[in-house]
Amino acid sequence: MSLDTATAEAFATSWNNLPPGSVYSRPQFEEWFAPLTEEDVNGKSVLELGCGNGSLLVHVARWHPTRLVGVDLGASVSSAQKNMEAAGCPECEIVKCDLTAFKSGGFDVVYSIGVLHHLKEPAEGFASVIENTRPGGQFHCWVYAREGNAVVRYFVDPIRKIASRLPWWITKYLIATPLAVPFYFYAKLLRAFRGLPFLRKAPLYAYSLWIAQRDFLFFRHVAFDQLVTPQTAYIDRARVESWLKHPAIDPESTYVIFRNGNSWKFGGRVG
Repeated sequence: MSLDTATAEAFATSWNNLPPGSVYSRPQFEEWFAPLTEEDVNGKSVLELGCGNGSLLVHVARWHPTRLVGVDLGASVSSAQKNMEAAGCPECEIVKCDLTAFKSGGFDVVYSIGVLHHLKEPAEGFASVIENTRPGGQFHCWVYAREGNAVVRYFVDPIRKIASRLPWWITKYLIATPLAVPFYFYAKLLRAFRGLPFLRKAPLYAYSLWIAQRDFLFFRHVAFDQLVTPQTAYIDRARVESWLKHPAIDPESTYVIFRNGNSWKFGGRVG
């Protein structure tokens, strides 16, 4: 089994053990996609590379694309199909495939959110994003940043290297759950006292304010996602900018946005 296949199957244990529907709220989805909006999707063909259980596809479908396709390597494709049918979008195409090998005639919009940093070769995943975007089409990605993630890289990641080898239920209930408890209260306290200027230097400050809007189950979901995967890369801005120098990309269209102090949103147009 390849490392990417092992990663996909590990995430499938996460996605397939969630309640039906999207794990993300509408505001979360819209913020993840910004600067893309409904206007960029309405009436367009759209591809998601690394769709998991369809949690993002459910929201994208409400922006009325003419064609919507989700690709994933793991067994979560069954959950994705069920979620799309429940959302009233049974025509959404779910394809079980390695996203780095997926080939198409090109889509108007291609996005990959929270996936590239889990690939053995993230650059190959990004290359697939570009190859599947038609000339004139838009692409949009989100990855974990190296910047702003020192706590995660030095504390959580060593635990992940052990937890990812364990049965999923041990990782979820005996490791992710107790780890999520202190972070839950930390984030809630930061949000409650966010008016105090000195707290802005606290670790994961911006990210904590964002996630503190959600309940404990979402905290546990995030913790489990961090711990269940066999591989995670933290990608710095220089690497993102090097990807955006791909010869097929219009250099005038690109953007790089530091999101919540610990991740990168980036994208542009294929020329």
